[in-house]
Amino acid sequence: MRASPRMSGIAVAGAVVCATIAVWAGHHKQPPEPHAAPSQPQASQPSAAARSPAEFVPYVNAWSDSGYDMAAAAGRGVKEFTLGFVVAGDGCTPAWDGGTSLDDEALEARVEGVRRAGGDVRISFGGAEGTELATVCTDVPELASAYAEVIERYQAHRIDFDLEGEALANTEAAARRAQALALIQRTHEGLNISFTLPAMPDGPTAESVAQLEAAKQEGVILSTINIMAMNYSGDHTGDMGDYAVQAATAAQARIREVLGMSDAAAWKVLAVTPMIGVNDVTGETFTLEDASRLARFAAEKGIGRLSMWSAERDQPCTPEMTRSATPTAPTDGAAGPGTTESVVPNTRCSGVTQRPGAFEAALRG
Repeated sequence: MRASPRMSGIAVAGAVVCATIAVWAGHHKQPPEPHAAPSQPQASQPSAAARSPAEFVPYVNAWSDSGYDMAAAAGRGVKEFTLGFVVAGDGCTPAWDGGTSLDDEALEARVEGVRRAGGDVRISFGGAEGTELATVCTDVPELASAYAEVIERYQAHRIDFDLEGEALANTEAAARRAQALALIQRTHEGLNISFTLPAMPDGPTAESVAQLEAAKQEGVILSTINIMAMNYSGDHTGDMGDYAVQAATAAQARIREVLGMSDAAAWKVLAVTPMIGVNDVTGETFTLEDASRLARFAAEKGIGRLSMWSAERDQPCTPEMTRSATPTAPTDGAAGPGTTESVVPNTRCSGVTQRPGAFEAALRG
């Protein structure tokens, strides 16, 4: 997914590790959360009426003037936010995309504020625009140390990897990433790891599946496998709600197959993230009706989480916010082969008629 225009300057819509153990031991630990597990006996599934709505965990840009108040959202019941994106700064050194320092006081205040309000943040590495650390850190312990630096800096118990484009296509980086995460998970008790991966209506891309297989081979335990139900291709201009349901259904089957999970467990580990409103690909618009349909489907199937790209966009556009761009080839690969962009969605509004916060309300069910 794409970050703000402050990130990488593009106008758009993600010490060796052992030295960290002593530091981590002094942190307040939370009990481990449910993680993806090996195959289990098929459990009876509750009726659709008995199921709760999927947990809502929106993506939020890390830049401090994004205009989105996480603490206020936590006060109305949104208890987790995926904060993106951490990328490679100078070599194998982690930094926030767009140049925000890990020591940025405004960002620290936002994180502390949401925690005081009873919520928490999941730090997301990668994204579409920056350089993911695994592509430049060629030594596994060094890569694990870079990830651990961020975990320690924010006392994070939850991390995400938004993997797309070249970062996902690089098979050597995928292997290093999986090895580093296995190492990190052994040294950081209860660390909750999620993957955010591209998908088409017929399911996760081949590269997405390969990353899951690499993680499985290294013994990485994933709490969530989040598919990006967005930016499919110029050939997919039908109903985006239908596409999201199709993508989720196909992804659940693939997760069940690759990770050897029960039917119910595969639904529970699944998350779905649409790009609300106007997408990067011409003809693709995810409406409020699509959001409501996806929320109903998620509750019916027992999907673990729903998200959206991004929280800042959950408001109508003003004339001042509206902008367009000359058609260009997509840079992230998530839009699918052979597509072009003719309109760049504003990073601060959805591009559709709505009231502020309407997509959040619809996706929370």
